[in-house]
Amino acid sequence: MTGGVDSRALSSRIRAHALRMVHGAKSSHIGTCLSMADLLAVLYAEVLNVRPTDPTWSERDRLILSKGHGAAILYAVLAERGFFPLSWLELFAADGSALTGHVSHHVPGIELSTGSLGHGLSVGTGLALAARRSGAQWRTVVLCSDGELDEGSNWEPILFAPHHRLGGLTLIVDYNKIQSFGTVEEVLPLEPLADKFRAFRWDVVEIDGHDHDAVGAALRDVSADVPRCILAHTIKGRGVDFMEGKLAWHYKSPSDDELADALAQVCAMT
Repeated sequence: MTGGVDSRALSSRIRAHALRMVHGAKSSHIGTCLSMADLLAVLYAEVLNVRPTDPTWSERDRLILSKGHGAAILYAVLAERGFFPLSWLELFAADGSALTGHVSHHVPGIELSTGSLGHGLSVGTGLALAARRSGAQWRTVVLCSDGELDEGSNWEPILFAPHHRLGGLTLIVDYNKIQSFGTVEEVLPLEPLADKFRAFRWDVVEIDGHDHDAVGAALRDVSADVPRCILAHTIKGRGVDFMEGKLAWHYKSPSDDELADALAQVCAMT
């Protein structure tokens, strides 16, 4: 399932869904949802080989959202692409809903329940190794946050994947430079991050994570034997001027007036 969908229009729609979902649930993490909206839109419009009507198809590409607190935007893109009805989004984070506040594998199209940071890449590396050893052609994409790289558990698969020539593995770092208690630079600096991945023998590319053409090119131009790390430079809260680059939107949900303002802005992005 790729093609036939305008990724830019899709990114606008899923931003709007996520805003409504977080507002309705009085939930949080809208900033991180908006920073990765363009990445997910390109993945599901142009790149991933998946079947929404058959979510467990054996030859599907696997996507793991390791930053599971960004669940709302992933649910939104899955609903838009037909994995489940759009009406489910209205019950986001409600009691008894399948759409829990952190990513749940009980939802069609979700490979792994996440939320406890630092596990997605290890599981994704295992999937990529299984594909290589079985001769399967599907690929594994892991999307993690920058602050998540503070977790030491990430650095074992970062060392492991090149040794086993896992070219079917792509790691995307949503590099919005703000984590839960401050900027990445204040909490625990990552730079020079690209050099660190290269030292671990990854193929590294740095892009504007909101440039759909650059995202698509980075995801398609991969090696058969070397894992790729895409450092996607993004803006937390992208698309809503009063949310962009603001730590508070890691935790806040928009008021009625803020929701109306935000929706007007993201709907104008197309």
